[in-house]
Amino acid sequence: MIALLVLLSLLFLWGTVSDRLARWSVTAPIAFAVAGILLTGGDHPLLTLDTETHTFQRGVELVLAVMLFTDATEARDYERLEGSVGEVRLLGLALPASVLLATLTGALLFPGTNWWLLAVAALVVMPMDLAPIMMFLRDERVPLRVRAALNIEGGFNDGLISPLFVFCVANLVTARGHSFGDLVLDAFKGAAYAVLAGTAVALAAIALVRRSLAAGWATGADLRLAGLALPFVAYAASVLLGGNGFVAAFVTGLWYARTAHTLGRHHLDLVHDASYLMTLAVWFTFGKLIADEFAGGVDPAFVGYALLALTAVRTLPVLLSLIGTPFTWPERWAIGWLGSRGVTSIVFAVLAYTQLTGRDAAFVVNAMGVTVLMSIFLHGVTVEPLARWFERRARPAAPAGADLP
Repeated sequence: MIALLVLLSLLFLWGTVSDRLARWSVTAPIAFAVAGILLTGGDHPLLTLDTETHTFQRGVELVLAVMLFTDATEARDYERLEGSVGEVRLLGLALPASVLLATLTGALLFPGTNWWLLAVAALVVMPMDLAPIMMFLRDERVPLRVRAALNIEGGFNDGLISPLFVFCVANLVTARGHSFGDLVLDAFKGAAYAVLAGTAVALAAIALVRRSLAAGWATGADLRLAGLALPFVAYAASVLLGGNGFVAAFVTGLWYARTAHTLGRHHLDLVHDASYLMTLAVWFTFGKLIADEFAGGVDPAFVGYALLALTAVRTLPVLLSLIGTPFTWPERWAIGWLGSRGVTSIVFAVLAYTQLTGRDAAFVVNAMGVTVLMSIFLHGVTVEPLARWFERRARPAAPAGADLP
């Protein structure tokens, strides 16, 4: 009860001072992560969080399910753009290349480490999350196509990575007697059941919502409650069938997106607010994790791994994948650099932490913790200078002699 009281009090306080703290570049992720460190760290913490219980693991899984649903349904107002913004290249070429490079980088920095563990770490640290740079996406000084590319990539990369993440973790924790072929078959069946469950839930929801609108059975507020329930329904239905609940929630969101948008821009406000609230709890948990894992210091190898993951390992594949697109080279560099890490990496790491043991669990959490911490700082301090640079670049030059009398 004390933990609940403290967390709700933090939420209330944040709601009353968030704009004020934003002037000092104190974002919600920073505030709740620091709160998690201060309140759960040390030998005699004020709060204790048991991260190894089944209830905690299920709660984290539901957070990811809701995130994937909202990512898939999020409205993107990019009508002014013609054609694609490189999203197919970013998701189909740059993302897999980045994960592969991160795995190879881990092999160089941590020789002798299990390849499946290196793959899990790469899948944890490479998905981008825009929470640390959300203000950048609303900044009109930045070219719209740059913001669109980042937003679409951030919305879809975790949904594409989650099945592979589950598969790689399964290879680390599999019981004796399960061959690689068995795991591949299980992963395929899980994905297939998830697609079926997500599609069935979405199509049923779409039909019911349209019928309700036509007959006047419900108000807008009631339909917002229905939208909030959908990711949970999709997740539960898929798990009961033996499928991947994350994929099901994502597929449901993809199907439901068009119907949601026809209902108006406020239809999904409730589920987006719920997702935001749940991610704040994840940031608090992040503080707990790093307080525990970094109490004895940080291995310099993880610092090097995180630095490479945030720079060359992401930027080079992005630059190469965008060759031949309308993006200018400065825009390509901006997209490559601003691959911030956040809630997605934390959730994946927590899921790995609850399923792995000993050094394997600590390895993943350390890789994630250093990467996310560095991302909060490096991306946080560079977004404003980048926006100003784009503004100066777009400003027409004054004609020669214009300032003369």
